Amino acid sequence: MEPPKVQQPGEGGLNVTLTIRLLMHGKEVGSIIGKKGETVKKMREESGARINISEGNCPERIVTITGPTDAIFKAFAMIAYKFEEDIINSMSNSPATSKPPVTLRLVVPASQCGSLIGKGGSKIKEMRESTGAQVQVAGDMLPNSTERAVTISGAPEAIIQCVKQICVVMLESPPKGATIPYRPKPASTPVIFSGGQAYTIQGQYAIPHHDQLTKLHQLAMQQTPFNPLGQTTPAFPAGLDASNQASTHELTIPNDLIGCIIGRQGTKINEIRQMSGAQIKIANAMEGSSERQITITGTPANISLAQYLINARFRDVAAMWNDPSSMTTS
Repeated sequence: MEPPKVQQPGEGGLNVTLTIRLLMHGKEVGSIIGKKGETVKKMREESGARINISEGNCPERIVTITGPTDAIFKAFAMIAYKFEEDIINSMSNSPATSKPPVTLRLVVPASQCGSLIGKGGSKIKEMRESTGAQVQVAGDMLPNSTERAVTISGAPEAIIQCVKQICVVMLESPPKGATIPYRPKPASTPVIFSGGQAYTIQGQYAIPHHDQLTKLHQLAMQQTPFNPLGQTTPAFPAGLDASNQASTHELTIPNDLIGCIIGRQGTKINEIRQMSGAQIKIANAMEGSSERQITITGTPANISLAQYLINARFRDVAAMWNDPSSMTTS
């Protein structure tokens, strides 16, 4: 396959049709689609790019952006600013003072990642320094594909400049050989719990699962501040959310499960703090102890929501134990 011909228009920018794929979580996709699809329709009309979102009941979706490079840059700008707007809105009811960066994940053929990194990391270092964005190229390929995730974080302006530089590299170094695209897997098979044991449904049979999954479920049930049967949102006793009096609640979590609450580089615990509005402190590991203390401070509603989110996190991780291929994304 011949590399696409790059023409230089009068303004000195690139002028070539290109396709860029993004990997997004369900919440991010919902933000892009907007109410009745109004947001994505506006993005398509104003950018001139084709924006397609993969179908399916998947925790992750692929967003494909195709068009001339100037249209792609406009679409990326609109997405980056939309995500920044979401972050600002989520902080309005949060005690957090520092604004998290906007983060986008590109899906790039592994054969092009060497060019993005450069000899001895020279190219990726140059991108970071010239744009101010953080750029990370995943070491492993995405499951059942020959593609890798490239994560870009920073202010929207920095992300847009970084995407422009990545596009130039991808045009100069087209993929080598056939590319097997990453296709997100549907939501994992149901997990049921009976008598304190976890089971997964495989065909007509309930297969007992390993101890770690059962342990996660038992812990989630212990920490649940409301009746868990069939509920998807936290239930507050009548009048509880009207009380603004701060109080403190403590949880005890086994050391081997604390990581699923903290998340990679603290992402999950920060997410729980922002969404609940509660202050959450995790005690350091004590020598000889197999448990860690979590202290939650806030209004009763803050605390109840934080407990709900921690409980939901245990359920998410239990689902990932059920589907090991999805654990790379958590």
